[in-house]
Amino acid sequence: MSYVMPKDFVTKMIDAGEAKVFMATRDTLIRAFMAGAILALAAAFAVTVTVQTGQALVGALLFPVGFTLLYLLGFDLLTGVFTLVPLALLDKRKGVTVRGMLRNWGLVFTGNFAGALVVAVMIAVILTYGFSVPPNEVGERLGTIGESRTLGYAEHGAAGMLTLFLRGVLCNWMVSTGVVAAMMSTSVPGKIMAMWMPIIIFFYMGFEHSIVNMFLFPSGLMLGGDFSLGDYLVWNEIPTVVGNLVGGLAFVGLTLYATHARTGASRRPADAAPAAPAPAAAPREPETLSMS
Repeated sequence: MSYVMPKDFVTKMIDAGEAKVFMATRDTLIRAFMAGAILALAAAFAVTVTVQTGQALVGALLFPVGFTLLYLLGFDLLTGVFTLVPLALLDKRKGVTVRGMLRNWGLVFTGNFAGALVVAVMIAVILTYGFSVPPNEVGERLGTIGESRTLGYAEHGAAGMLTLFLRGVLCNWMVSTGVVAAMMSTSVPGKIMAMWMPIIIFFYMGFEHSIVNMFLFPSGLMLGGDFSLGDYLVWNEIPTVVGNLVGGLAFVGLTLYATHARTGASRRPADAAPAAPAPAAAPREPETLSMS
């Protein structure tokens, strides 16, 4: 059986969080950079498929290819470390501190942003032949995504900000479920299948992922989107990061930790405890035939 029981994969979650705290700065940045770049390329792929087919569901079905690749390659997303690293702190792993956790989050954020931004520049150049022609249909869609998911929220004021925050919460509920789901299996096909399902939900439902947005909005600005850098930061990225943190911790990390790593006392009465198994009978000596 390739299935890993919850109590065992939750221990893996804590171990992973601890390892990330002590990872070298160089390795943390490289892995975060590559994670951001791969996820950005997957987002560009999904938008292209959606535009060319006219079917958002097709794009959502194919987007998880980027997520599964970066996970299997051992790269790190901010959404994942938001969920895993605090568990090592909560479990009082030796040497894990709040400062170490914040250091990891800061490095992963920086690496993710740099990777996504590099891909955003490359995609913008490709779609405009080095900014020598207007963007094609895919480029125009990237611009309109940036407008609708910044100014569209701003039009509703506080209600728009609440909607944005909750979309960030729901996003990392699903994304972190994908991260954890990969730990449920010891086989590569099992890991891919388990990761694929929750990622489809987040992408098709239009939830807000801070790393995907690190690609969508800078590329949208370069491709003529009618919004500003300030709109992007205030009316998307910052609230999305906060929502992702809350969603990953509240609905995935802390819930799994509370019920599988710190299981409550059993309510079974003491006199109703399962009886100990009876000792095995001693082996019988082979019978001998007597000759008279």
